[in-house]
Amino acid sequence: MRILYFSPGFTPHDHRFLSALSGTDNQVYFLQMESDERKLETRSVPELIEEIRWPSRSDGSRQTYPAMRKILKKILADLKPDLVHAGPLHESAFLCALAGFKPLVSMSWGSDILWQAKHDRLIRWMTNYTLKRTSVLVGDCQAVANEAMKYSFPAERIVLFPWGVNLKHFSPIVQANIRKELEWEDKFVILSMRSWEPIYGVEHLVKGFIAAARKIPELRLLLLGGGSQASLIRSLIIEAEMQDRVHFGGRIGQGYLPGFYRSADLYASASFSDGSSVSLMEALACGVPALVSDIEGNREWVEAGEQGWLFPAGDVAAISDGIQKAYHNRGDVEAMRCRARKTAEERADWSLNFPKLLDAYQMALLGTPH
Repeated sequence: MRILYFSPGFTPHDHRFLSALSGTDNQVYFLQMESDERKLETRSVPELIEEIRWPSRSDGSRQTYPAMRKILKKILADLKPDLVHAGPLHESAFLCALAGFKPLVSMSWGSDILWQAKHDRLIRWMTNYTLKRTSVLVGDCQAVANEAMKYSFPAERIVLFPWGVNLKHFSPIVQANIRKELEWEDKFVILSMRSWEPIYGVEHLVKGFIAAARKIPELRLLLLGGGSQASLIRSLIIEAEMQDRVHFGGRIGQGYLPGFYRSADLYASASFSDGSSVSLMEALACGVPALVSDIEGNREWVEAGEQGWLFPAGDVAAISDGIQKAYHNRGDVEAMRCRARKTAEERADWSLNFPKLLDAYQMALLGTPH
């Protein structure tokens, strides 16, 4: 089978899917629409994957949808794939729908349908347009399926699976040296992995941490990532005089991530929207209890008092209370660590979940429910 995998950029998620696809008997091509703007993955495109370059305008300006549709139609005519796998819904998948290609396997990236389509009329229209021309929809959680069905997309043409993680790479083995290097060996360490963008609520998490740290001097925050709110987040920490309690780790490559999870006592995410969050699954796989916003995607992974705790999205006081509760219950954390790891083993094993994507491909080719 000739498969075109079409994405706006090249992210660690794209690398994961392409790596798995390279191990199948299919001929897989990778088309990346915005190579310079959204190349977040430092690793090369996996071997056996043939990369197709999207032609750029000579003047550097953005291409219009009619122009992009024309380019894509030519690429498709030349390549003649058996199917196209594209996402997010209002980006690459939408462009494939515009080009009229079928069979189209559209993959929701979670927030495209759960957040952006709800808050932007144009994106909502684009999502609806795409779904009406989608052969099979792939999603990572039940919340995505529920939202897609509100657009009258048939449930029997939805394939759900959490993207999952490599359980050997992300595992609760001996603690890393990061705590020792930071001289935090006797501290209670909270880990934040999310991008510093409004949708991920890092600003609220930082405020909640500051409030809790004023009451508990032993608290520390490992703040990884970056984003458009960098100046705001740094200023909050400086104004609170918490610089010595926060470590800015920047963007961390996949090879080093397990060490940061293993150095944490608590993983925290204040996101306003998520499907099955990969960083949450990575934390659970490393046996780290989670404090996460009480949204549909997170409730599929965290039950209060079992794998961690939940708080109302955007509620700074509740975040502070949650951090304090986690700290004061740290004596019971071993059982919670075991439950976190067990949850990951049962539901977040990438090697077991990936074949469901191949099922989606067969559904699209056959044109019948799986």
